[in-house]
Amino acid sequence: MIGAEFDYAVAESVDDAIALLAEGGEDAKLLAGGHSLVPLMKLRFAAPSLLVDLRRVDELRGIQTGGDSFRIGALTRHAELQARADMGLVAAVATQIADQQVRNRGTIGGSLAHGDAAADLPAVLLACDGSVVVRGPDGEREIAAADLFEGYLTTTVAHGEVLTEVRLPALTGYGYGYEKFNRRAEDWAMVGVSALVKSDGGVCQDVRIGLTHMGATPLRASAAEDALRGQPLDAEHIAAAAALAADATSPLGDLNATPEYKQHLARVLTRRALTTASAA
Repeated sequence: MIGAEFDYAVAESVDDAIALLAEGGEDAKLLAGGHSLVPLMKLRFAAPSLLVDLRRVDELRGIQTGGDSFRIGALTRHAELQARADMGLVAAVATQIADQQVRNRGTIGGSLAHGDAAADLPAVLLACDGSVVVRGPDGEREIAAADLFEGYLTTTVAHGEVLTEVRLPALTGYGYGYEKFNRRAEDWAMVGVSALVKSDGGVCQDVRIGLTHMGATPLRASAAEDALRGQPLDAEHIAAAAALAADATSPLGDLNATPEYKQHLARVLTRRALTTASAA
């Protein structure tokens, strides 16, 4: 299918992009890597009247390390993330996003702003208690990950705002594990689990678990986290916590799996991810 006609403009700066969005009205859209928006346009699920291309906005690129945190420009590509072993879980997850061609073009900001619960990085941002910075006509604001994802393909980034930066704590001392189940290596995850564990003497001091594709938005497995925190990190306690991973989830059934099967996967993958994170 061929997409509908649209106007096209290349922004030279963030402020220029904001101005172009204002001129284009409610149907104007930002274009970053294009791996989420362009397929929707081809199928006519999205029909923007104006595309504002961000490719020339160099201020949105790069990774800055500042002591106990990382600041990542929104146009930073997945391939750059996968090369940063010092970023731990983020690098491990980026390595498993689609294929290398996609990683060479797809951007972290585009993925988060799109808000697809089946994408790999939104649940990581949630598990890390990270945040994003957005800029619009009314200035700049920071949105915590817990407040970013509002519904299916919907975030709290307002129309006219540009996601400029992703902020992640370094989480020094945490082990991590990531498990992803899909039919083919390059597919979206049927279910994905990101786990972060901080231990002391074999006892869990803190744990964060992010779930991919287990609802309309990325989720935290709060019941599993509460069950494991303060407990020994042995196989028995990890298995008991993982058994609660699907609590309060509502995955949709699709051609690949029923909701019940996805909940089963969440429990199995959480146990594996926690085991890896605890051993790190």
